[in-house]
Amino acid sequence: MTTADGSTSNEVYRLPLTDTGAPAVPGGYICLPPPTDPAYLLRFAIEGTSSICRQGSLWVNIPAVGEQFRRSKFREYKLHPDFNRTLEISIPIHFAGAFAFYTTFTPLPKFSTSTADPPSPMKTDTYYVNVSPRITLNGKTLRQDALSTFSVISKFMGSDSTRWDDHIRGIGRRGYNIIHFTPLMERGASNSPYSIYNQLAFDPICFPNGEGDIADLTTKMEKEHGLLGLTDVVWNHTAHNSQWLQEHPEAGYNITTAPWLEPALELDTALLKFSKNLKTSGFPTTLTSIKDLLEVMEGVKLQVINSLCLWEFYVVDVDRNAGAAAEAWMAGDAIFPEGGFGVVGIGGLEGVKGWSLKRKAQFLREKGLRGNDRLGERFRRRIDPKIGAALLTVLHGRYDGGNLSSTDEAAVRSAYSRILDEVNLPYYKEYDAESSEIQEQIFNRVKYMRLDDHGPKVGAITEQNPLVESYFTRLPVNAKTEKHDPRSLSLVNNGWIWNADAMVDHAGPGSRAYLRREVIVWGDCVKLRYGDSPTDNPFLWNHMAEYTRLMAKYFAGFRIDNCHSTPLVVGEYLLDEARRVRSNLLVCAELFTGSEEMDYRFVKRLGLSCLIREAMQAWSTKELSRIVHRHGGRPIGSFEVDEVVRNNPKQSLGGSADNKREIVRTIKESPVHALFMDCTHDNELPAQKRDARDTLPNAALVSMCACAIGSVMGYDEVYPKLVDLVNETRSYASPSSSSEAEPEAGGSGIGGIKKLLNRIHTDMGQQGYDEMHVHHEGEYITVHRVHPKSRKGYFLIAHTAFPGYGDHRGSFHPVHLTGTKAKMIGSWTFKVDVSEGSKLEVLSDKKVLRGLPSRVSDLQGFTLDVGEEDVTITVPQKFPPGSIALFETWIQSVRDADGLDGFATTGAREAFEHITLIDLNSILYRCEAEERDSSDNKDGVYVIPKFGPLVYAGLQGWWSVLKDIIRKNDLAHPLCQHLREGQWPLDYTVGRLERMSKHQGFEALKEPADWLKLRFNAIRKVPSFLLPRYFALVIRTAYNAAWNRGLALMGEDVRSGQLFQKKLAMVSVQQTGIVKSTSLYTGKSVPCLAAGLPHFAVDWARCWGRDVFIALRGLFLGTGRYADAKEHILAFASVLKHGMIPNLLDGGKRPRYNSRDSIWFFLQSIQDYTKIAPDGLDILKETVPRRFLPYDDAWFEVEDPRAYSRSSTIEDIIQEALQRHANGISFREANAGLGLDMQMKSEGFQVDIKADWESGFVFGGSQFNCGTWMDKMGESEKAGTKGMPATPRDGAAIEITGMLYSVLAWVEELANEGKYKYSGVTLGDGGSRTLTFKDWATKIEKSFDRAYYVPLDAKEDDLYDVNPKVVNRRGIYKDLYRSGNEHEDYQFRPNFTIAMCVAPKLFDPTKALHVLSIADSVLRGPTGMATLDPKDENYHPNYNNSEDSDNPATSKGRNYHQGPEWLWPTGFFLRALLRFDLMRRNTLEERIEAFQQITRRLDGCVKAIDESPWAGLAELTNKNGEFCADSAWSAGCLIDLFHDGKRMFH
Repeated sequence: MTTADGSTSNEVYRLPLTDTGAPAVPGGYICLPPPTDPAYLLRFAIEGTSSICRQGSLWVNIPAVGEQFRRSKFREYKLHPDFNRTLEISIPIHFAGAFAFYTTFTPLPKFSTSTADPPSPMKTDTYYVNVSPRITLNGKTLRQDALSTFSVISKFMGSDSTRWDDHIRGIGRRGYNIIHFTPLMERGASNSPYSIYNQLAFDPICFPNGEGDIADLTTKMEKEHGLLGLTDVVWNHTAHNSQWLQEHPEAGYNITTAPWLEPALELDTALLKFSKNLKTSGFPTTLTSIKDLLEVMEGVKLQVINSLCLWEFYVVDVDRNAGAAAEAWMAGDAIFPEGGFGVVGIGGLEGVKGWSLKRKAQFLREKGLRGNDRLGERFRRRIDPKIGAALLTVLHGRYDGGNLSSTDEAAVRSAYSRILDEVNLPYYKEYDAESSEIQEQIFNRVKYMRLDDHGPKVGAITEQNPLVESYFTRLPVNAKTEKHDPRSLSLVNNGWIWNADAMVDHAGPGSRAYLRREVIVWGDCVKLRYGDSPTDNPFLWNHMAEYTRLMAKYFAGFRIDNCHSTPLVVGEYLLDEARRVRSNLLVCAELFTGSEEMDYRFVKRLGLSCLIREAMQAWSTKELSRIVHRHGGRPIGSFEVDEVVRNNPKQSLGGSADNKREIVRTIKESPVHALFMDCTHDNELPAQKRDARDTLPNAALVSMCACAIGSVMGYDEVYPKLVDLVNETRSYASPSSSSEAEPEAGGSGIGGIKKLLNRIHTDMGQQGYDEMHVHHEGEYITVHRVHPKSRKGYFLIAHTAFPGYGDHRGSFHPVHLTGTKAKMIGSWTFKVDVSEGSKLEVLSDKKVLRGLPSRVSDLQGFTLDVGEEDVTITVPQKFPPGSIALFETWIQSVRDADGLDGFATTGAREAFEHITLIDLNSILYRCEAEERDSSDNKDGVYVIPKFGPLVYAGLQGWWSVLKDIIRKNDLAHPLCQHLREGQWPLDYTVGRLERMSKHQGFEALKEPADWLKLRFNAIRKVPSFLLPRYFALVIRTAYNAAWNRGLALMGEDVRSGQLFQKKLAMVSVQQTGIVKSTSLYTGKSVPCLAAGLPHFAVDWARCWGRDVFIALRGLFLGTGRYADAKEHILAFASVLKHGMIPNLLDGGKRPRYNSRDSIWFFLQSIQDYTKIAPDGLDILKETVPRRFLPYDDAWFEVEDPRAYSRSSTIEDIIQEALQRHANGISFREANAGLGLDMQMKSEGFQVDIKADWESGFVFGGSQFNCGTWMDKMGESEKAGTKGMPATPRDGAAIEITGMLYSVLAWVEELANEGKYKYSGVTLGDGGSRTLTFKDWATKIEKSFDRAYYVPLDAKEDDLYDVNPKVVNRRGIYKDLYRSGNEHEDYQFRPNFTIAMCVAPKLFDPTKALHVLSIADSVLRGPTGMATLDPKDENYHPNYNNSEDSDNPATSKGRNYHQGPEWLWPTGFFLRALLRFDLMRRNTLEERIEAFQQITRRLDGCVKAIDESPWAGLAELTNKNGEFCADSAWSAGCLIDLFHDGKRMFH
């Protein structure tokens, strides 16, 4: 594909957006691979009538080729709504980084029949797309997972270039490929690398030539040693003695830039003074016990906190505020607050006088408090005197100077002061709590620093070593600083806080951490104050941007120091600056937010490549195994992610299409990548924290992980303890810096073995070994990492060494590698001299940092028991803690991995290209009953042990289970375990198709069967643990080929439609097939439509006239299956009798004529066929043989010679149906009795139908039968409802009246055009007079509104046929007219929508839209339409057919149509809503809104078909869409909606 942005590859990453504009990716983290040349595409996919398409635009700041990234520069892509397709916007990815997108749109208003103010346009949240950097080393791409990082503290590398060269050479020799340098800049007074004195100058001792030396260093590293450079960037603080702070104290937090810090500064100053005077005040300066500390803390309380009067920062100044309020009161300067005093009515203000003191204080706090936004100056909190004056006025009346004595004035002040004392009560409590917290924090910090065994025990308290660390740096007063406000010269120091919220600025106004002494402060670092944008602090932003660009110029990557403390807006800005210099910048971060959700927030906003994680954080072997598992990669045998291949992609909004073969990948949920360190430079080493021997197994375990890894100088060398990066003065020493590290046994650390481990890690990372299995057993951890296709791998056995493990082998069972071969690479144990003498010798070296004496030794004695396909590895007796064994593995049966994967996923399209839709019914579907029917009860659906039966025997049965297994990578699923135990699913899948292909008419199934057999035979050879993966791969390939073949055989509407429409269309394949037990005809086997799966699938129960013709328009005509539609029409026409078609067809053998509505759905379907199918009118002349004699009610068996002895045209059939209804129909069902219907009473078998020539309506039925689709007959003897229909719906049902009118109008039009030979029906004895179709239709048209409408206003009842006493809801259309139970006439049900769809002319548009809006709020559920108004006394929404209670409403499921939500009426409802809504829409935007209202109401169905294992829509659900497991033809009615919508939209 090419786009306007330039050349692009055939690889596409598809990103669907939800209706709210959010990415439809679990977790919302979108991480794309590095940019490619040519560029791959990011393709946004948005449903054509999604809410965000309403006056919508997608805004993306991903730059086009040749453009520079600007975070605020977004490109706009207009979203043009389209009801019938998914919008696609393809954007080439040329750059790495963190990019953003959002949508703007005008929200879809709530549906209303009246004109409302349009909603205001809105912008969605901003979402992020991270594109990984393309890392190159000497011109070759280096995958991030192949990185082996080595950290050095630069100041210990030595002061001369020779030492640097030696160390760098040694690092490269060990197989590392990137060095992480702590900051290389000029250091501050503390000499800490992280306390940078000058961000724009490199360390002058190591780099006397500045930038030139750095350029030479990084160039030499890469060219000569194969090493990239990564450096820390420190953005949050600067050295406390940085000269530029004296010029720019506004760069820090001081009490002019941060006045809320004033109390913290006063406290800090007082603590330092107290510490300085500790000895002269008589307190101990050397603390030896808690008693000493408590004595000092008593001094802190009395001489610091109490003497500071810190409470003044919290409370209201009573005297000052009382005086101000009294003066305002006396001056008449009172303001009554908004809302007054919250009292109403006579005497309301008088009631205020009776308020308690607490209530008065509450009033002042709520209405008059000022200065409560933050801490600051003393007595910042105050009460607005004018509000206080208002209260005084109410309490004491207006001030009357002439009549009020000074004593009275004093009393008023005193009373008001008492109120203020009450106001202050919570503020004193606040102060008391914080005062206690301050003292507790000081106590704990001093205790840790001077008394705790695990603390540093810093010694005596002196002026240089004060009681507590200072929270502020006081700049010197000199010529530079004297020009500033003296208050600006005390700057807050940076630090960290336990479990702090990363999004809170702890020196900001919303935090009191510095006052509460919660910060573990770094006294050598001043915290930098950026504000919200560069305009808040121009110098600082510019200075740090220049520093960041300088780092990016020379280093391939950053490690963001204290990233969690970096304001996101600052991080974004500075990384943007860096990426302008180096677009493919690797960005790592230490991120301790305490929340995975918060981690993701930083990762997404900043585009972090990886987060630093550390193996040494594990406190046990078990915990270490968990951490390794977390970073290890996907489980072995993981399923392939979805991949779609298209040959002819359609044009998308981002550019034009060509004929390239596309690989479309779905963006999956992704964890954040890790830089997994065996140990970091700021944490303890194994010799300190565990057992020094664990150096080797810990490193080996890290190296096996499928992520970037790292180590630190001193780890391989076995330094005895963490190097103090501030106070240490010695230089590094490493054996690898002076001699070649060889991957073999030897002395002095593990450098040689590390070389081997790094080489293997890099190779695995580069080649994509991303599957891994981690096993923990006692003191052991095993790791097996393999390539997902070649199945080559490496297997590690690591005997960890935690304290107390001793020197023994420990318990470890032999390892059995199924289907795998193995060859030992090597086995080693690591011994370290940790004696006190050795430690003392190493630590006493004054010049260099050295490791403990150590040695790596080879281990022998491993047993590899090699079988024909498997291998068993037994660890020797001598395998103590600190040992590892490493093996190379492969799978004999998978020699050419790409070949096996390629073979499993190719050729399917060709294998399915001759398959028909009826073949696909067998290949994809067939429920249990269908499968048994077709196999003479020999075969059923597959049953998975510990899971249950599949819903289908065909591929959909497998895929419904596998799709979730693949999505979740659920290798523990019972199906996966079953496949590992045996290959029965393979045998079943191929076997059923092979057997079917031998049956007449199913010969074409042989090609798919052969394809599957060949693929399954190929994968049968793989080890059992891989069989789930390959089985899923083959099934998915076959399923997709079959599914695509099905769509290819359907009409253009389906082929070009959105995914939901395609899923609906495939239901026609699901529901239409050949079964042995029944057909559309007697003695002739043809495909027929099932009434629903699994209950109505075979024999007499399969084919129902009503169901067929409700669904026919959608399932057949809407999908282009015209021949199937015609076959069903002809078949049912042939069994017309009594002017009716049967409800139960039974293949024409014993059809049952008991449904009054089926004939009308049938006639409507013929009308639809003539209008939709090519040459559709020709069907009227088609001749069908008649099962029964025309115009004759005589019943006879199918064997009778009269059967099929006469023929009629479809035209004659239509006319006979109309004529019989015009003349009236009365008969008793043939074979009436228990043999026909064991529930119905005798009266129910009598069918009577007649036309009323005043209204033109057709009436029928009785209270003893149920002749419409709501046909539930009472069955419960216990409840006394047996033989009593729940919903008889006798009289004139509204949908029948609508369909009758529709047919009459249609045939009248045909007759006028000479395309229908009849002009009307004959009436009277012997047909003495003729009623034209037009006259009949006119009668209905004139009577309809009066008969069915229930007016909103009762005053209009006289205009309609309404009984006000029975009305339950107004503004609706009755469900029935003149039934046997008047209450039932007025029930609000969804049947009126059918009439609206087929006969919209009968409805007043305004009334229609109003009743549809009622249905929308009252009847519409998540997927279906409630079958009865919840307001009705008979509403019972939860159906349970097995209930056998004494409740007549629900027993034996009698409430089937009394509230449960049926899905097929949803289609008619939405079609009607769309039609009548469009009638009032004039502009394009208004019309689009109508379609979007419909789309929003499809959400439940979209979700339902996606989640259903049946891959269809249920017949019904209980209340609010509660689950009901089946699949019905309901989908057809939604296809109708798309059919109508496409034609209305355009």
